[in-house]
Amino acid sequence: MYAAGHGIKSWRAPRAGGHPARQALVVAGAVVAISLGLAVAAHGGTTPAYTTVVVEPGDTLWGIAAEHYPADDVRARVQDIEQANGLRGPSIEVGQSLRLPG
Repeated sequence: MYAAGHGIKSWRAPRAGGHPARQALVVAGAVVAISLGLAVAAHGGTTPAYTTVVVEPGDTLWGIAAEHYPADDVRARVQDIEQANGLRGPSIEVGQSLRLPG
């Protein structure tokens, strides 16, 4: 075997698999990527589908929710619309655009 002094690297091949910290990072990255992929698949895509409506005179959140989601619990859908639009309550104005979650 040849002597290796300061600044001279051995000709020996590195250990199979590399550094343990590098292995841990690769495994952690794979776990994160798989988790994100499963989360996206569980939600049916990357962005939720929205429908946009413009508030007409006489419209209320309750009426809009009842019209667009006839088979659902209207109270829950009113809360969904409030949350999707950043509303703090059921007050809406004529001409306002509202995003309705799919």
